[in-house]
Amino acid sequence: MDTQNQIFSYIEPEENSGYLLWQVTMQWQLSMNRALGKMGLTLTQFSLMAGLYWLSVKKGAVTQQQLADYANTDKMMTSKVLAVLEKKQVIERIKDPGDSRAKQLKMTEKGVEALREAYRIVQQVDGVFFKKVVKDKAVFDGLLLRLIK
Repeated sequence: MDTQNQIFSYIEPEENSGYLLWQVTMQWQLSMNRALGKMGLTLTQFSLMAGLYWLSVKKGAVTQQQLADYANTDKMMTSKVLAVLEKKQVIERIKDPGDSRAKQLKMTEKGVEALREAYRIVQQVDGVFFKKVVKDKAVFDGLLLRLIK
């Protein structure tokens, strides 16, 4: 290849951290979506349900906006996913008594059971997916947390 016209500063894409992160993320998401799909959920649906659970434990009442902020998800996408979850009867969206524009979210009993089952699946997939780095879990997780912050 003519190095004068070279676009990238590296020879192979595997030399780029962003590319590696993208590849790992895509593989992990695919594994999760395949496994969760067997129970009719997507990874995004599970993640929002899990976020709702954690926020509810910490705060009690949770709005759609609070959940979107917590999950770092787009407000419109969050609303659309929550509409699907509401149709599946795993969450309820209720008008916020303090703000007529906001909706509070509540997990239904069916939702709690679905989340419990989905979490078992997520644990299994994570166990297989991350088995090669389990000895370095503390370091790996620490690096991920550093990137998040």
